Amino acid sequence: MRIFKVAVVVLAGLGLVGCTNTGPKEGIGTVAGAVAGGVIGSQFGAGSGQVAAAAAGAVIGGLIGQEIGRSLDERDQQEAYNAQYRALEYSRSGQPVEWRNPDSGHYGEVVPGPGYTINNANCRDYTHTIYIDGRPEVARGTACRQPDGTWRPVN
Repeated sequence: MRIFKVAVVVLAGLGLVGCTNTGPKEGIGTVAGAVAGGVIGSQFGAGSGQVAAAAAGAVIGGLIGQEIGRSLDERDQQEAYNAQYRALEYSRSGQPVEWRNPDSGHYGEVVPGPGYTINNANCRDYTHTIYIDGRPEVARGTACRQPDGTWRPVN
């Protein structure tokens, strides 16, 4: 099972790199983010849910990695991932969910949009703003809730 989870994370990271038309730093950031996101995601759920969480974490980590390169450490990524989950799962539309890493000084917020249904799945748009050295980096996307309770970005 562990080999399968690693394969899911690596394939998700490689798939994300294949979709980029950015330079090598961003590509490395995408893979690093995908791996870290996959590791963080694999800490949630059990059985097939744990694999799905690892895959979702890899996709979210890949998005964050591509957007801001290698600027976030593992704790930053964990805080960002947890805030994104809380925003999508529990927050009202427009209500920001903030996160902060006091060690690095990095912080951010996730603002979910209204919920809607696509192919019988609950989905939400979101805006995730991450501040590094006071400068905002913004990622926008859509995520849909999976049957196991995880949220998977669809774009």
